[in-house]
Amino acid sequence: MTVSKKTKILFLNPPFRERFSRSQRSPGVTKSGTLYYPILLSCAAGFLEQNGYSVRLIDAPAEGFGRDTCYASVRDFKPDIAVLDTSTPSIANDIEIARDIKKMAGATVVLVGSHASVMADAILSQSPDAVDLIARKEYENTLLELAGSVGAGKDLSSVPGVSFRKGAAVVHNPDRAYERDLDRFPFVSAVYKKHLHYRNYGYSITRYPVIAMLTSRGCPFRCSFCLYPQTVTGHEFRVRSIANVIEEIRYIRSEFRDVRDIFIEDDTFTVDRQRVREFCDAIIREKLRVTWTANARADLDYDLLKHMKAAGNRLLCVGFESSDRSAIKKMEKGTDPEGMKRFADDAHRAGILVHGCFIFGSPSDTRQTLKETLKFAKSLPLSSAQFFPLMAYPGTRMYRELKEAGYLETEDYSRWVDEHGFHSSVVRYPHLSGREIVALCNKAKISYHFRPAFLVRKLAEIIRMPQELPRNIGSMAMLLKNSIRDIKRYRA
Repeated sequence: MTVSKKTKILFLNPPFRERFSRSQRSPGVTKSGTLYYPILLSCAAGFLEQNGYSVRLIDAPAEGFGRDTCYASVRDFKPDIAVLDTSTPSIANDIEIARDIKKMAGATVVLVGSHASVMADAILSQSPDAVDLIARKEYENTLLELAGSVGAGKDLSSVPGVSFRKGAAVVHNPDRAYERDLDRFPFVSAVYKKHLHYRNYGYSITRYPVIAMLTSRGCPFRCSFCLYPQTVTGHEFRVRSIANVIEEIRYIRSEFRDVRDIFIEDDTFTVDRQRVREFCDAIIREKLRVTWTANARADLDYDLLKHMKAAGNRLLCVGFESSDRSAIKKMEKGTDPEGMKRFADDAHRAGILVHGCFIFGSPSDTRQTLKETLKFAKSLPLSSAQFFPLMAYPGTRMYRELKEAGYLETEDYSRWVDEHGFHSSVVRYPHLSGREIVALCNKAKISYHFRPAFLVRKLAEIIRMPQELPRNIGSMAMLLKNSIRDIKRYRA
């Protein structure tokens, strides 16, 4: 095969469990019904297409496609290169699909994603009949260079960021430097418009329909459990220009006229507070009537929050994680309960909704500390909350520390989720098992959301913000459905 700009490249988010989100920070099926856009895979597909390659992007979980439907599309498209996204819980499934595609299409198979990036040696050693290459970490530029080399017989030893087999050995080329000029990448929303169906996606914390976009990559904070900065995007904070971001927002308003929310899916949108202020200034100055949601830390002051509200910010998704100082220190979160409480109160005073994320199962957690964290969560003026079991993924410091301490029950990655694709726990401490941690998460979720004080607060929120009514009805219905299922499961 001679590779040219006519080379066909398939980008596939493979089928696994129904509505499985590989691209979220804890890959799995969500109990809230949330389904994330395959945002980095879409960015790469758009970048290769921008550079003249023939591209097909398929998001099987979003489309409800099984293997047979995906394989039919593969046979129709006849790709020269197949790029498959991966995750820890789905990796065995992903490799099986890679093997099938290689057999039926003879394509060069490239794996990308967090799990493939850190487990490249094991994957390439154990799957020579399925996987040819792994493009590690951020992969747009790596794939562009590979597309010009693979099949043309060129030596891959000079391609940074790629792992491959050379004879019986596995070769890992040096990491590629992270791209600093993010403005050179196409708008991911334009990729959605051409290749995906945006109404397939939704987040429990956003109004529907929603478009997810990135304005930056990387996060300078060092939370030991956080997946993407440690495995894919890195700790170097890199940004798009405000002008480029505003241009994409204009594009979204023009091309997706019924979209009610834009989700800024940066690892941490609020890293650079001056940049956040400049972003808000641009929205206000240009009189853009836009509503947006973002990921943030619990460390913003009231004046900035008030300015964000004036620029259309409706909700912030914030990792509080725990009220226990030992757990916070172990997670290297760099926050404290007093500061988190002050932030939550200030956001409420500014009129910004806050979705709080809490993690159960840090090595220092006990039943008592988890009880105190739930009590702390209830003391905050949050719009909603989620309680996750600690998910330790390969490539993170938390995973390494738990493994070294003997606190992981198994390294069978399929057990990171249960048979439905919901988050499970493979952590086992002398004082607390993984099953107990998951059960305590489920009980906390029910206790938090079905108490009178919360229901009164939600009613007041709906009266104050009637536009939030459809989202709240949908979220509470899904919460009730899954709470009943969880109660039945743990009584069995």
